[in-house]
Amino acid sequence: MNALPETISAIIAREPGGPDVLQSVQRPLPGLQAGELLIRVAAAGVNRPDLMQRSGMPTPPGTPDVLGLEAAGTVVAAGGGVEAFKPGDRVMALLGGGGYAQYCVALAAHCLPVPVELSLEDAAGVPEAAFTVWHNLFELGRLSAGDTVLIHGAASGVGSFAVQCAHAAGARVIATAGGPEKVMMLQALGVWRAVDRHREDFVAVIDECTEGRGVDVVLDNVGGPYVARNLEAMAGGGRHVSLSFLQGAKIELDLQMLMRKGLSLTSSTLRPKSVEEKARLAKCIREQMMPWIASGQVRPLIHARLPLDHAAEAHRLLESNANLGKVLLIANAP
Repeated sequence: MNALPETISAIIAREPGGPDVLQSVQRPLPGLQAGELLIRVAAAGVNRPDLMQRSGMPTPPGTPDVLGLEAAGTVVAAGGGVEAFKPGDRVMALLGGGGYAQYCVALAAHCLPVPVELSLEDAAGVPEAAFTVWHNLFELGRLSAGDTVLIHGAASGVGSFAVQCAHAAGARVIATAGGPEKVMMLQALGVWRAVDRHREDFVAVIDECTEGRGVDVVLDNVGGPYVARNLEAMAGGGRHVSLSFLQGAKIELDLQMLMRKGLSLTSSTLRPKSVEEKARLAKCIREQMMPWIASGQVRPLIHARLPLDHAAEAHRLLESNANLGKVLLIANAP
């Protein structure tokens, strides 16, 4: 193995602002502590929380200024007490930050093995989606075989991953996206019904598809006025899970409908969860979701692969909502 470099390239936001505030800097090679892995990064995933951090929104205490909440690569060193991984292993890691770099440090308990069938670059698009989908769709939403689920924003990285996982679990998927290209992508993923939000009313489509019954689970990243319409489209005992609120965090609820149907509303945010909770989720994913990934039933859909120093372009792409799947930054670590 080649000697490790003393300094590495990494991407930070020099000040709060738009994509142009991102810049490449040289940083010392990260130090390693007990329970951690030093990873030579093949690629890092770009996610909306990265955009929020860049714009100046608060982050959990101790968040590094180097952006990036997921990465995949090769283990080059393991800290004390690590037994699950060793140098040379291919891993994909959920991070508190630091993924936009040639090397990063991750807690071994927050890492997943990369199946031989999955390329190391593509694996960088798995961790954020896997942790988010497992917890929200399967734990909070209690999705099971035979359920019907509505997934909004289904052409995104997380959305397309959720579609595949729901399908693998034996659920029927109704998915929304904007425009014919995204609808065609969803149809290729095998959804029961793809809805073009620009042309169709998803509530009417669901009413027709389910013969008035409604859906059992909603995975929503839109918020705002969508929530009331989601509830209208839900079956009795349905579970509504909020991932984000692109159209607003403030909503109005018809409690009469909520109570009459026996609906539940819940939500979560991955980034502030405790170290212990993320380790628990990683264990569940290894046991329940990794077989789907290894078999090819579930794959991260990759829209674009850009060099690490093109992070600003990657952020612009994500902000445009033009992506069909994940946007990756390729590190080319020495």
